[in-house]
Amino acid sequence: MSHILVVDDEPQLLRALRINLHARHYSVLTAGTGAAALESASRDTPDAVLLDLGLPDLDGIDIILGLRAWSPVPIIVLSGRESSADKVRALDAGADDYLTKPFSMDELFARLRAVLRRPPVGQPEPRLMVGAYEVDVAANTVTGPAGPVRLTPTEWRILTLLLAAPGRLVPGRQILREVWGPEHEDHGNYLRVYFAGLRRKLEPDPARPRHLVTEPGIGYRYQP
Repeated sequence: MSHILVVDDEPQLLRALRINLHARHYSVLTAGTGAAALESASRDTPDAVLLDLGLPDLDGIDIILGLRAWSPVPIIVLSGRESSADKVRALDAGADDYLTKPFSMDELFARLRAVLRRPPVGQPEPRLMVGAYEVDVAANTVTGPAGPVRLTPTEWRILTLLLAAPGRLVPGRQILREVWGPEHEDHGNYLRVYFAGLRRKLEPDPARPRHLVTEPGIGYRYQP
């Protein structure tokens, strides 16, 4: 049974999340303040955290940074803050995913299942599938129904970052920083160009990607 820490100062939402989590056989702890959340997480390490950013004592970004100082626990932000800047700040601080309130319970639990079943971020598996294409990371080869597919060195670096985090949202700024360097973090046009190329090579319908997915204004994810 997975152990979930829910951090929110809205009693009605806390109650609704507790009921829905219990109904799906999760163990639940709740906290209404940032201080209580950090204390609870340090005392009884959760398997995942559902975190509101607008807490009465601490900003949610500080909670993320506090947890990331010692724990890789998956963090899904649940927030009324809708701007891309807020989403990017949370993801850059170490959050794994972001849902804007109001959200559907079905979508929340799909995201929760995704973060709970994936391995920690690190090196990708030696061989992975992107749809019908087999990616051999060690050999730097891609093989599809029609045979080998050639990727450029930059496409390889981008794809490897995504494959190392299956199902995880990877912020666009992180990809830019790791592939091109910190001075290029604001060059989002680079990513649009290279993802268009990757999708032409690896997606059956590049206009409707199923495996190399864009989260508008935030980043990208590899969906197995």
